[in-house]
Amino acid sequence: MSRNARLIYSPDYTQYYFHDDHPFNQRRLLLTHDLMSSYGILKDSDILTPRPATDEELALVHDPRYIQFVRDQGHSEHELPQAASYGLGTEDVPCFSNMHEASSLIVGGTLNAVDAVMSGQAEHAFNPAGGLHHAFRGRASGFCIYNDCSVAIAYLRKNWNARVLYIDTDAHHGDGVQWAFYDDPSVLTVSIHETGKYLFPGTGNLSERGDGTGYGYSVNVPLDAFTEDDSFLEVYEELVSKLAAGFKPDVILTQNGCDAHAFDPLTHLSCSMKIYQAIPRLAHRLAHEYCDGRWIAVGGGGYDIWRVVPRAWTLVWSEMSDQPLTDSDLPEAWLKRWQPETDLPLPPRLFDEPFPTIPRRAEITEKNRITLERAMLNAPIG
Repeated sequence: MSRNARLIYSPDYTQYYFHDDHPFNQRRLLLTHDLMSSYGILKDSDILTPRPATDEELALVHDPRYIQFVRDQGHSEHELPQAASYGLGTEDVPCFSNMHEASSLIVGGTLNAVDAVMSGQAEHAFNPAGGLHHAFRGRASGFCIYNDCSVAIAYLRKNWNARVLYIDTDAHHGDGVQWAFYDDPSVLTVSIHETGKYLFPGTGNLSERGDGTGYGYSVNVPLDAFTEDDSFLEVYEELVSKLAAGFKPDVILTQNGCDAHAFDPLTHLSCSMKIYQAIPRLAHRLAHEYCDGRWIAVGGGGYDIWRVVPRAWTLVWSEMSDQPLTDSDLPEAWLKRWQPETDLPLPPRLFDEPFPTIPRRAEITEKNRITLERAMLNAPIG
């Protein structure tokens, strides 16, 4: 496997900022970049600087009236009367200055990743600021203003007529992406997430399978709360391997939200850092097996910005750039720099110590196996 990979990154990504108490905090990208650098697996030559997406590119998915409103709201000193109708000014998506510019930079970063991969400049590319999978055509939702995942898929369809396998392992269902391509058999959306019975956005049920010629091309596995590593990976590895074999994509796009970790404050899954090494490892292998290596990765959810996100996304980059990391003490320089910034004790090692086993482990595992079997009905399984 090649080390021909690119990271799309700029400190300007932190301009996507709601307020100090909001759980979505792009400061996590600074910690992640610094951890990659401290491990010695990121060079300046690996980095591509993001550029803003154009209005025309955003309009591949988003209503032009919504794009204009986001721009107007971001340049207004007061909340505009129509904000709520566009999903803005809410607890989840508060308004902030220069919203359009900050959001379009994230989308443009993901399009940079697409261009790098599809042009042959790189086999793989990772935009950790991306993964804003909840935004809809004309409405913000779930911390997401523009949906870079959906725009990237539409861009791939328009410019390369590519068959896209979209794999979403965020603890929250990838609803915005699913609904954007719900009737398109050239886009297979796969979401493995915590059941919506307990968690936003409440969708991602087994019955959501696609519509018209796209029936079967939306695949959801709603996991039981408190799912642990082994059950998560059993579902992920069996499902994604079979779907890739049946669908035979031209390119793989993975959304790498890391909020399934037991430390995450917004979710109820019980996974450890182990899954964040295994998830990109399989995606990497499948990209070489079916797509001549074409693999685009984005970030996503992750609300323990100190203990989880930097380690998880460093593991994604480690796999993508073919620079494997084994369990070790975290770099001392990184710990010394960031520990004074938080009251949480930073983890001393790359991987977690074993967590206590959940009492209902066997029951949860069996329930997830049954859900997996039902999810694969009508799906394009190879």
